[in-house]
Amino acid sequence: MKSDGLKKIGIITKAISGFYYVLADKNVFQCKARGNFRHSKISPIVGDGVEISVAAQNNGTVERILPRKNCLSRPLIANIDKLIIVSAFETPAPDTFIIDRLTAIAVYNRIKPVIVFNKSDKGDLSKFERIYKNAGFNTYTVSAKHPETLDEIKCEFENCVCAMTGNTGVGKSSILNTLFGELSLKTGEVSKALGRGKHTTRHTELFFHSLGGFVADTPGFSSVEQTENLYDFKQNLAVCFEDFLPYLDDCKFSSCSHICEKGCGVLAALNDGKIEKTRHDSYVALMNELKNINKWN
Repeated sequence: MKSDGLKKIGIITKAISGFYYVLADKNVFQCKARGNFRHSKISPIVGDGVEISVAAQNNGTVERILPRKNCLSRPLIANIDKLIIVSAFETPAPDTFIIDRLTAIAVYNRIKPVIVFNKSDKGDLSKFERIYKNAGFNTYTVSAKHPETLDEIKCEFENCVCAMTGNTGVGKSSILNTLFGELSLKTGEVSKALGRGKHTTRHTELFFHSLGGFVADTPGFSSVEQTENLYDFKQNLAVCFEDFLPYLDDCKFSSCSHICEKGCGVLAALNDGKIEKTRHDSYVALMNELKNINKWN
């Protein structure tokens, strides 16, 4: 974070009731937005890099929104670097379709997906780990009850903005507790900082942690959705399955849907074992969900 006189560059960590809380120069400034934002097509949201003018007593005004890397509408947040997708051995067991849907949405929004399988102390997760490592994802099998198993995933949180997604009960808070004890998260109930168990979080918030990055607390990251530009998402779905990319140019027809066509490079790779069957099954299921989405609706 840098400053220039009474102007500072920071990041919006929270937005409540028309106030924006901006972390800049290791201080949090309570800011209102300039009136001209009301007449533009963009408004400040959590995760935005912003320029603020500082008044007395840590108050200020949001003057300018810096260019965004990405912006999700559900949940409403900008500039996410990584989506940590957490599943567990049980309660519930991993669902490859849900994982693949989340990875496709992340890739579409230029967010790096990271796969974490928790509760390895409960049983064997190796078949799931193999699927996602073979598909090219950074994939980790851990147990929050055994802190040494979490050492490898620390690098994923360093100096970036991360959000964690996964069903209630998979151990998101337990993992964060082990990694960042300073956040003092509670498991099995609503946390004062990052609780999700009872779905009572009312706003999106970023928390700075000891590895120099931010982790997002949102009311919606258990069910992140691609709610805008669905037609474009549909048209680009194949490239959102990045393990398909080496084979897309091998298709006989440029309009290939990679589902049942003759001469399809993706299907050939699937038959040769170069693409995991569960990944292709998820792609087909997503295409079926989106098949009635047209450019005009």
